[in-house]
Amino acid sequence: MVIQNGELFVIHELHQEGLSISAIARRTGLDRKTVRKYLKGGLKSPRYGPRAPRPQLLDPYRGYLRERVEAYPQMRATRLLREIRQLGYGGGYSQLTDYLRDIRPATDTGFEHRFETAPGEQAQVDFAQFKAVFTDEPERIRVVWLFSLVLGFSRFLTGQFVFGQDLAVVLRCHLQAFARLGGVPQHILYDRMKTAVLGETEARHIIYHPRLLELAEYYGFTPRACAAYRAKTKGKVERPFGYVRDDFFLAGVFQNIDDLNGQFTHWCDTQANPRCHGTTRRIVTEAFAEESAYLQPLPALPFNAVLSLQRRISRDGMVSVNGNAYSVPDRTRQRLVEVQTLADEVHIYEGPRLIAIHPVLEGRGQRRVAAGHRRWPPPGCGGHRPRAADAMILTPPGHAVSRRNLAVYDRVGHALAAGEHL
Repeated sequence: MVIQNGELFVIHELHQEGLSISAIARRTGLDRKTVRKYLKGGLKSPRYGPRAPRPQLLDPYRGYLRERVEAYPQMRATRLLREIRQLGYGGGYSQLTDYLRDIRPATDTGFEHRFETAPGEQAQVDFAQFKAVFTDEPERIRVVWLFSLVLGFSRFLTGQFVFGQDLAVVLRCHLQAFARLGGVPQHILYDRMKTAVLGETEARHIIYHPRLLELAEYYGFTPRACAAYRAKTKGKVERPFGYVRDDFFLAGVFQNIDDLNGQFTHWCDTQANPRCHGTTRRIVTEAFAEESAYLQPLPALPFNAVLSLQRRISRDGMVSVNGNAYSVPDRTRQRLVEVQTLADEVHIYEGPRLIAIHPVLEGRGQRRVAAGHRRWPPPGCGGHRPRAADAMILTPPGHAVSRRNLAVYDRVGHALAAGEHL
């Protein structure tokens, strides 16, 4: 039995007065064994050892959590909670975070200035680099980039993984983000990436890429560049990169970039956007429902900015554009052609005549031969003639091609190859 110091002094004082152990026990209400124990120990204050820890619901999962944190120190508690609940954990979130605080290495954090924007006023755009090993191509580490757009008021997150940051990709990512949002913010804040900002004048005025200005004029937003060496002015888009990396990407298994984007969209819909945001303390989707009313409406027609350049046709009848090869019809006579790259299509001209239309291929190292561009069998050769509706897309092993309905391009390819005008 545990007693206080005051009770200890009373026991010894009664003992000095001549009371027996039984009398002291009756007077204090203590057991005789307890009285005898503390008389034998003298007036030293009792010392007690640490209590045995009580069993917790988390105990069976401590080994698993320690292994995960050792392998991935930045993995978020919300991600780990989902994992151990799938293993049968029925406890609470705070019990998990208390344990993670003990086993996770501490990180230093600095102070940042926080600013907020009105609904529909601003979005922030940036790219972040990730390295992935796809199960379709397990022997190769692929560098992929996450294009992310975050609305300033609601913190609604949208984006997609791509293989590069060329201008056509940037424009296409904007179009898909606007379609996802169902509208356009008044301003978009950019880092000084080359596809957005070309430089500054002597008066320190920002020089934006002319194609980005065309996009901005068409959709009605104003581009803004953050100050040099002050990337934290885009904290609303940069901070979620760590969240994406730790809660979604880390330890993920992806078949190819299409699967990566599919899982990312599902994660945004089920985890990132339905969550209570740590800064605003609001459910992101609820705040977005309020902000969406302030977004500018989408134009009735799609944006079709044209990037023109000249290319020479290779010996096998292909034209190289951004690391991918696109076919021209066998009947093409000139070796030098004009290529016009739109947001999602590649147009090839022989002089003033349009001779080929292709969907833009993602990534690099792919080849597309449009239906009707090749005569089968080639002159002087026998062989199998493929179906006319088949367009051949040749890709590196494990490289996924974004799914498109190519029937329209097949029909266009046949018409252009036959010399018809569209």
